[in-house]
Amino acid sequence: MERQKRVLAIHDISGVGKCSLTVALPIISAAGVECSVLPTAVLSTHTGGFTAFTCRDLTADIAPIVEHWKSLHLKFDAIYTGYLGSFEQINLMKMVFDELADEDTLIAVDPVMGDNGRLYAKFDMTFPPSMRELCAKADLIMPNFTEATLMLGEPYHPAPYTREYVEGLLKRLSSVIPTTKHIVLTGVSFDELELGAAAYDVKSGTCDYILGENVPGSFHGTGDVFGSALVGAMAAGKTLSESVRIAVDFTAMSIEWTSKAGTDIRYGVNFEAHLGNYIEMIKN
Repeated sequence: MERQKRVLAIHDISGVGKCSLTVALPIISAAGVECSVLPTAVLSTHTGGFTAFTCRDLTADIAPIVEHWKSLHLKFDAIYTGYLGSFEQINLMKMVFDELADEDTLIAVDPVMGDNGRLYAKFDMTFPPSMRELCAKADLIMPNFTEATLMLGEPYHPAPYTREYVEGLLKRLSSVIPTTKHIVLTGVSFDELELGAAAYDVKSGTCDYILGENVPGSFHGTGDVFGSALVGAMAAGKTLSESVRIAVDFTAMSIEWTSKAGTDIRYGVNFEAHLGNYIEMIKN
C-alpha cells in the first residue's frame, strides 16, 4: 500500500465566503491527499464585497508552528501558498520552504496580489518584486496576467490574447525567475468562447494550452479552486498537463453551476457539487 501523500496549504481562512483554506482543504482532500493547514489570518468573511469584516492576523504564530512541526519530523510532498498579506509573511514563507521542504517536495506558489490590471488595495508597487523573490524558491508558480506583468514591470493587457503574446510573456517571466520549473498562467483566452491556462515547462520551453468553456461574469474564489485542484492532482501523481486539464474542467463546472443557480457571487462558487467529478478525474 502506497504511503498517503501530504500537502501543506498556507492561506488565510474566511468563516464565510468560499476561498483560500475553506477551498483548499476539501479539494486537496478529495484528491486522496492529506491536507495540512497553516492559517496566516482568520477573517469573519473574505474582503471582496463584504464590509465590517473582522480579521485576526496570525503572522506571529507561523514560526512557532513550524518549529513544532520540525520536531515531529513531518514529511510534506507539496507546500502550496496563496494570499500573503505582508512582506513579513513573504519572508516567513521563505523560512517555511527552507525548514519544511526537502529535495522531493513540490513548492507551489500562487502569487496572489492583483487582478484585472490592478494591485489589490492593500499592496503598492514595492510588493511585486518581493513576491517575485518568493516565486524564485518555487517549483511551480500560478500567476494570472496581472500578477505576471506586475512581476515583470510591464503594462497589463486585457484578453483576448494571441499565442505569440502569451508565449513571449512566459519566456520573459522564466528569464526573471529562472529557478522555477513550471509556470501555469491562468486567464488565457483567445476568444469569448474559451478560457483556461497555459502550462509552460521552463527547461524545454514547451507550452500546452488547456482551455474550457468561458462562462461570462466574475466569480469570487475561482483562482483558489483552480490552484487547489491543480496541486491536489499533482500530489496525487498526475502530470502537470493532466493536472491543469483537471483543474480547468473542475473550475469550469463549478462556475457554470453557480451561474445557472444565480448564486450571490460574494459567497464563492459551488465546487462542492462537483467534488465527485473531481475524484473521478483523479482516478482516471
